[in-house]
Amino acid sequence: MAKKILVTGAVGQIGSELVPALRKKYGAENVIATGHSTMPSDEFLKSGPFEIADITNVDTLRKIVEKYDIKIIYHLVSLLSAVGEQKPDIAWHINMQSLKNVLDIARDFKIEQVFWPSSIAAFGPDTPKNNTPNETILRPSTMYGVTKVAGELLCEYYNKKYGVDVRSIRYPGIISYKTLPGGGTTDYAVAIYFEAIKNKKYKCFVRKDTVLPMMYMPDCVKATLDLMAADNSKLKHRVFNLTAMSFSAEELAKEIKKHIPEFECTYEPDFRQKIADSWPKSIDDSAARNEWGWKPDYDIAKMTKDMLTEIKKKV
Repeated sequence: MAKKILVTGAVGQIGSELVPALRKKYGAENVIATGHSTMPSDEFLKSGPFEIADITNVDTLRKIVEKYDIKIIYHLVSLLSAVGEQKPDIAWHINMQSLKNVLDIARDFKIEQVFWPSSIAAFGPDTPKNNTPNETILRPSTMYGVTKVAGELLCEYYNKKYGVDVRSIRYPGIISYKTLPGGGTTDYAVAIYFEAIKNKKYKCFVRKDTVLPMMYMPDCVKATLDLMAADNSKLKHRVFNLTAMSFSAEELAKEIKKHIPEFECTYEPDFRQKIADSWPKSIDDSAARNEWGWKPDYDIAKMTKDMLTEIKKKV
């Protein structure tokens, strides 16, 4: 009998693509999706079980876990970096209380596995910028980053003290054509594609020489599934660096111009530039490669070709 999987924050950027992948792999009826502030599309609602739930309420979470006899949780609820700076109190409450509730439920109900996403936002100005190691200085300059560092420590605590099998990835910027930007600092790397096709121009909110680690959504989904499928006895870490590529905003614009020669990109940095400057330029993800065989499929050229092709279909 298939194990029941719960995905919180299922309507967000990652969840909206992870849920279909999980349902394809494990059966639609075995993957229960939840959302709170944003309703999914009709297609999403028809694809499998969906519950409206505020995961910061532990009683609501408990009822869902009991109702479906949940065995695995992918906890994706989060308020992202740029929005978190505008609403730091709300970011702390949503990001930390929901995670604490999930870990408590995992402990009390003997949940077999928990996945929780961390982020490169856990790093900060004091972190080495190039080839950032898995074990390094974690002194973020955003509330979002603070919740990611606190969350990583909380996950490791529950693993050591209660034996909760919780696994986490420090995602880089995630690029996808299916979901519009949701308030993150790396959103320019998504918006630029849509604007290139619709308007042939884009005003970027970071400098042209801003280099950040990035990943295409198919690689993000693959990595998440691969980590959860990995043999627990072979994992030396609970939290893993992950990346696929690093490029500057200008390099991305030039790659798009190869397909849309008339495309023009201008650069007018705003408050998000300071956040971007505090993050690494490149990531050492050798722990993920060595412990569970991580290897990306997409580089900037392959990703750009696919993004433009798919967005043209939508627009």
